[in-house]
Order: sequence, then structure tokens, then C-alpha cells
Amino acid sequence: MRPSPSASAPSAARAARPAAGPAIAAAVADLVIVLAFAATGRASHGEADAVAGVLATAWPFAVGLALAWALPLLHRRPLAVWPAGVLAWLGTFAVGMLLRAATGQGTAVPFLIVAASVLGIALVGWRAAALGVRAARHRRAAH
Repeated sequence: MRPSPSASAPSAARAARPAAGPAIAAAVADLVIVLAFAATGRASHGEADAVAGVLATAWPFAVGLALAWALPLLHRRPLAVWPAGVLAWLGTFAVGMLLRAATGQGTAVPFLIVAASVLGIALVGWRAAALGVRAARHRRAAH
């Protein structure tokens, strides 16, 4: 006996939706990167590494990251370098710098270069590394 089309519709919709687990893990990893970026930056300038100071430095970038994660493209393939990694990077950097400028925080050219580089390498790089590990596992499993 075949199930009616309406009975299988919810399971088909579930199958079409990406699992939330990888997206949540990727979003948490991205946030850890933003917090580490802020903490490292503060430490390199000899600023106190108190939690409040790190959060004060990180919040513009965390807002940018949250806005990037609001885009559905990041949820479909959260481990993909493109579009997820690139959009997370560009959203974090661009919105972070706009908010820093709007709130009177520093946006000197050297900081722009360092922030764009570090955030890009970290937010895109961990995804590239994860994909490389996954590909290596698939190759080993195939042999």
C-alpha cells in the first residue's frame, strides 16, 4: 500500500531542508573567530584582555557576522568556501567597519588591511581546511 501524496509531503520537505547542525556549528565557529580576532587585536596593542573589553571590540564584527548569517545562502551549505565563507567574511568585515566608523572607533588603513586579511583567512580558511579534510576522508574510504 502506497502512502498518499499528502502523507509523504512533510518528509520530502524535511529532506529538502539542510540539517541545522552544520549551520549552528559553523556559526559558532565563526563567532569564536571574531572573538579571537578581537582578543588578539587587543592583546597586540597591550590593552586589557577583560571580557568586557573584548566584547566592546568584537560587537561591530559580531553584528556583521549575524547579518551575514541572516542570509539564507549561508544555511544551505555552511561549510562551503563560496558562498558561505566569502559572505561571512565580507559581511563581518564590511558591517564591522561601518559600525566602527559610526561609533567613533578606529578605521585606520593599516587596521582595514589587517582586519580584512585576518578575518578573510580565518572565516574562509577554516572552511577550506574542513573541505580538504572531508575530501581526504572520502578518498581514503574509496580505497
